[in-house]
Amino acid sequence: MPPAKTDQLDLWAESGLDGDVQVMVDFLLPTGIYIQMEVPRESTIQHIKLLLWKEAQTYPLFSLLGEMEGHMFECVNQAAVHEELEDETRRLCDVRPFLPVLKLITRNCGRAERILDSKIGVLIGKGLHELDALQDQQVKDFRSKMKRISEEKMQRMQLMSCGEWLRSCYSTQLGTGSLENLIDKHEGDTASLKVSLHCTVTELMDQALKKWQTTHGPEEDIGTRSDYVLRVSGRFEFLFEDHPLNQCKVRYVVHSLFRINLVKGNKVNAEDAAKIQVRAGLFHGTELLCKTAVSSESSSRSEHVWNKTLEFDIAVCDLPRMARLCFAIYAVMDKVKKQRSTKNTHLNKYQTIPWVNTMVFDYRGQLKTGDIILHCWSSFPDELEEMLNPIGTIQTNPYTENATELHISFPEYSTQPVVFPAFDKVCIYSQYEHNSQMYTYTHKCTHVSFYIELKEIMERDPLSQLCENEKDLIWTLRYDCRENFPQSLPKLLLSVKWSKHEDMAQLQALLQIWPKLSPRDALELLDFNYPDQYVREFAVICLRDMSDDELLQYLLQLVQVLRYEPYYDCALSRFLLERAQSSRKIGHFLFWHLRSEMYMPAVSVHFALILEAYCRGCIPHIEVLKKQVEALNKLKAVSELIKLGTIKTKTKQAHLKEAMMTCLRQTGFIETLSDLQSPLNPNILLAGVHVERCKYMDSKMKPLWIVYNNKLLGGDTVGIIFKNGDDLRQDMLTLQILRLMDLLWKEANLDLRIVPYGCLATGDHSGLIEVVSSADTIANIQKTSSNMAAAAAFNKDALLNWLKDKNSGDALDKAIEEFTLSCAGYCVATYVLGIGDRHSDNIMVRSTGQLFHIDFGHILGNFKSKFGIKRERVPFILTHDFIHVIQQGKTGNTEKFGNFRQYCEEAYLILRKNGNLFITLFALMLTAGLPELTSVKDIQYLKDSLALGKTDEEALKQFRQKFDEALRESWTTKVNWMAHIVAHPS
Repeated sequence: MPPAKTDQLDLWAESGLDGDVQVMVDFLLPTGIYIQMEVPRESTIQHIKLLLWKEAQTYPLFSLLGEMEGHMFECVNQAAVHEELEDETRRLCDVRPFLPVLKLITRNCGRAERILDSKIGVLIGKGLHELDALQDQQVKDFRSKMKRISEEKMQRMQLMSCGEWLRSCYSTQLGTGSLENLIDKHEGDTASLKVSLHCTVTELMDQALKKWQTTHGPEEDIGTRSDYVLRVSGRFEFLFEDHPLNQCKVRYVVHSLFRINLVKGNKVNAEDAAKIQVRAGLFHGTELLCKTAVSSESSSRSEHVWNKTLEFDIAVCDLPRMARLCFAIYAVMDKVKKQRSTKNTHLNKYQTIPWVNTMVFDYRGQLKTGDIILHCWSSFPDELEEMLNPIGTIQTNPYTENATELHISFPEYSTQPVVFPAFDKVCIYSQYEHNSQMYTYTHKCTHVSFYIELKEIMERDPLSQLCENEKDLIWTLRYDCRENFPQSLPKLLLSVKWSKHEDMAQLQALLQIWPKLSPRDALELLDFNYPDQYVREFAVICLRDMSDDELLQYLLQLVQVLRYEPYYDCALSRFLLERAQSSRKIGHFLFWHLRSEMYMPAVSVHFALILEAYCRGCIPHIEVLKKQVEALNKLKAVSELIKLGTIKTKTKQAHLKEAMMTCLRQTGFIETLSDLQSPLNPNILLAGVHVERCKYMDSKMKPLWIVYNNKLLGGDTVGIIFKNGDDLRQDMLTLQILRLMDLLWKEANLDLRIVPYGCLATGDHSGLIEVVSSADTIANIQKTSSNMAAAAAFNKDALLNWLKDKNSGDALDKAIEEFTLSCAGYCVATYVLGIGDRHSDNIMVRSTGQLFHIDFGHILGNFKSKFGIKRERVPFILTHDFIHVIQQGKTGNTEKFGNFRQYCEEAYLILRKNGNLFITLFALMLTAGLPELTSVKDIQYLKDSLALGKTDEEALKQFRQKFDEALRESWTTKVNWMAHIVAHPS
């Protein structure tokens, strides 16, 4: 751990600057002997056990201990849980016992399995003993099933050839770029080969071997092509497939109304005299299936007892399989306080306290019966349906000690369990319903006007609401939708009456003959509006057509929508595990997307189960990932040191930087931080930290600037920023959308030179950001060209002169073209996404001319304001110094500016064509907990900026108006930049 000169209580965060620190540890032996001795903090558990064994020889009863390998240590960890230290390669300072007490215990049989369990527990951030302790049959069944599948996967992996194994772990990305020449590297030798753009991998290897033999002579045996693999220089990627190089990149019988018994509520955090009520609603997705039920008022001071039956106006036979029961507990206000405004009129009269949701059917499809205690959640969204939170988690609050308890009871409708009918029975029933309805269907709504109306409805964006008449029309013409508008399936699903089992049966049968959707269209079916099991299974079937690269593009959303899955064993979980265990790169990012949210109680069990299943199916990957987790823990320790000792004086800051470097030079840090795959990109191998070039940055959370040497021959240094205290998930989402925009533009033959740098959240308010090489901020460029901070922002020549210093001749022309294209791309992207807080330290330029934006803390039109006045008055940043560069410093160069404007308009229209996709991706992130993406209203900004309800002509007119406004009001941007530079001179 890092050196810290503070009086902090954490024993494992204290050390001297030399890193050679001894800790007094109490050892408890199974013979009843107690030994106290000093051991090095940085020692491994294995080494400490060896030291103890030597010391124990001088104590009585040593002979009774037996073999050293038959014992292991046990401690109480930071979570106050007994932890057996099976993995003895861990260092004591990384184990971090709650107290320096280690108990020696006898190993049980099955050591290999116990070591594996221990490693998986440390890796995923949740001990498997916690999962073992859960009295949840669903958890047990899922783990048992996944363990069996993972063992089968490992057996298949052991039978793989070397090539097959490399292909699954390190296959290269397929793209559309072309290569004009390649360099063959063989044990340090280099040679240039000119090859055709359509040369295949096999042909290249043959030519490379031929060239090498020509150079070194035929007498040297170099083997055959099968003895070699082709690796991408500087990366741990291999070319395998023979692609051309330019491509390498029973319930229906229960008619009784559904009811529950509301028993009582405990630990309701309300005023003593408050009148407490409970509201309950049945939902399918966000659709309320029937009128909500409300309890009587209770004004007890402690335990609120109702013992009342809440009946719902829906028959048990009409309950959909994925129906959920949502509760809200609230206090009725005697006096309504007048408020200027509120997002929810209910909140004027009622004070909401906790909420909780639960499924009506269990994971086996059985209608729930008996008593159940629900532990509620206290956080409450602003906008609700009937004061309920249907898109909230169906998991109960695991922090049971302080959580409000709601005691309910599900009645028994028969002596036998009531089970949702199996799929084959649903299909038989739907065939009967289909035959009985065919006459009605063929004689209704056949007029051409209905088809015109249907076409208009199908062209609407996903946020558009459907009225009841439109839903009836879509349902009536559902077979026409299948034939002519298969991509309209989401709107058909919204038109189904989910409170009628006849319609549900018809829909599920129709899905069996519905044409497969494109993966991009199928993503919408994973939204919270579509909870039906068969719909989501259909969506996953469509997703199977995704390539690995395409799956990686949308993996962030696919992980988030696991929150909408009520049961652990679902098609989406199985799909993600299957693809992750087949591709090391997908597995890498699936691991980090899941592990980074393990601190969230609503998903920790579900995500832990998937992580455990992945690790058991990819055991060789465990050590690789474990190395990354340990490295991040070390960086977090350094970050805590910096934040703890940060002082403003330069002398103190210099001392702190020296302490940071001393820390990074410690043996434990060097070993942990060296020779690992980059979490940002597993194809980059990080050899070791370049300590002299490391620093901490002068912003609020003191991010660490870490410079690595690239492990592979010919690789440059790699810069990584480690942030501790900032939530990077919103940046991750924005950068993902920028990558998607770049892809869509390139698919339309428009390359706008976007720089979607790497960004990865790795834990609770922590993560990594890729450093873009050879780049500087607009603010720094302006400040270096002016002696006065106030005048720097108004120097329009500064940026062009900086590019001239970095480039000359044809290179300068190329840099200006790069600037023009990238500026057009980011103008459109920042406008569409509503990215705010665009000061001169958040916009950077590479020496090659590429402009790019960083730091996306404000999106979807959430612009900063002061005293009620918006700081940013322009739709996007387009200052006169940008125009000065685009026009090559010539004020009358209208041709260059005209080209720039054309790039912007073309880019905007391309994004409009894919507007539904952007809305879908943001909608899938609604429950992620991002600060500026909490409701559908936030996504409305995208609909407005893309003008999705308008024609292309109308939309283009709107964009041109925004373009002119950005240009006309650019002086306000310069004033803001001046204020920023004055406020942040260093």
